[in-house]
Amino acid sequence: MAAPKKKLSSARLTQPTNAFVEEFTASVQFDQRMYNQDIQGSIAHATMLASVDVLTNDERDQIIAGLETIRTEIDNDEFEWSIAQEDVHMNIEARLIALIGDVGKKLHTGRSRNDQVATDVRLYLRDMIAPIKSELHRLQDALLMVAEREADTILPGFTHLQVAQPITFGHHMMAWYEMLVRDTERLEDCAKRVNSSPLGAAALAGTTFPINREMTAELLGFDRICLNSLDAVSDRDFAIEFNSFASILMMHLSRFSEELIIWSSAQFNFVDLGDSFCTGSSIMPQKKNPDVPELIRGKTSRVYGNMFNLFTLMKNQPLAYNKDNQEDKEPLFDTIDTLLGSLRVYADMMGAITVKPENMRNAALRGYATATDLADYLVRKGVAFRDAHEVVGLSVAYGIKHNQDLSEMSLETLQSFSDHITDDVFDVLTLEGSVAARDHLGGTAPNQVRSAIRYAKSQRND
Repeated sequence: MAAPKKKLSSARLTQPTNAFVEEFTASVQFDQRMYNQDIQGSIAHATMLASVDVLTNDERDQIIAGLETIRTEIDNDEFEWSIAQEDVHMNIEARLIALIGDVGKKLHTGRSRNDQVATDVRLYLRDMIAPIKSELHRLQDALLMVAEREADTILPGFTHLQVAQPITFGHHMMAWYEMLVRDTERLEDCAKRVNSSPLGAAALAGTTFPINREMTAELLGFDRICLNSLDAVSDRDFAIEFNSFASILMMHLSRFSEELIIWSSAQFNFVDLGDSFCTGSSIMPQKKNPDVPELIRGKTSRVYGNMFNLFTLMKNQPLAYNKDNQEDKEPLFDTIDTLLGSLRVYADMMGAITVKPENMRNAALRGYATATDLADYLVRKGVAFRDAHEVVGLSVAYGIKHNQDLSEMSLETLQSFSDHITDDVFDVLTLEGSVAARDHLGGTAPNQVRSAIRYAKSQRND
């Protein structure tokens, strides 16, 4: 049987849809990616209708067999999508009618495209959360690997992008790891609200048929049911919340990218990104451009845009469903695609990063990174902190003038600034002594870094 030429929803209209309007209002070009979820929802709906005697068991079986045939056709790229049928839902239903005849027309009993699309979007997003979480964990694993390998590697820690105090590279990696832990928690929390079933809300008020919403929710693996039919079909909070999570995660990746871009520059030369994640210049043969972190930094604005797109889309909509909501899918889909790609390439890139410890150490030595350690030393000797601060400031000024680090000054020179300084001062002025002294929970001492890594591994729940 040939697919119906007429739209399944056009009986009320006396004129055919303008050709441009038909294309302008269609969503099948992008929502066809939800075909599996649409078929899944329809199978659950048909199963439920048979259980309450709205369909016979034979009708249910014909519908399910037809839907499975359609799934196979789409999987094998043998399905002919039609803009005339507007969206993924009507395309599949039209094909079902073409396959099994009038029985296919009974599938839509007791539901609307409004609750159907709300169900499909939730199912699709739920299905995509799993691979996103997997890629998040893969990036976390890469960070743990680098952190463990570089637990003793010293680099300057910065505030205001000025050398502040020495830290370990492993400690720095664990800072990014902690951000991703919070991102994972946000994703898991968002998933709870995604996993609610709107199916059965119909157009906006429910249906007169004796449906069993608990059954369809269970068949589709939903944890709960959307309790108000108006809200069920018009709620897009879950999509906005997901985009909010994605925006925070991309902000973290963008900050990390900025550091990698700086660190891989000739001026810093702290790390080397694998050649597979960089490109050359079309005119300057010496260039090795950090394109991956630069592009992820740029894609962050794209995800931000998608978030504000959804906020703006929803801000002035009256209840219940409006055609505006067709515009929710492209920003949501784009965010999912961008996030998956960014996480995947980041995990791969961090697995190939090369650290340059000597360059990091030299940078820390040039920046008077142990100045705070000298101040702390004087305080422990009984000097008031403000007086100690002044002593160290004068010492650093001397070092700048004579091109000497604090650790390179003689004992006599240091004692000229304070007679509280004795020869044990050099124990705290070394970079190793500085990081080792910060030996407390959350500190940068190598053994604390290793302890943090062990704890992180024990908390992983993949």
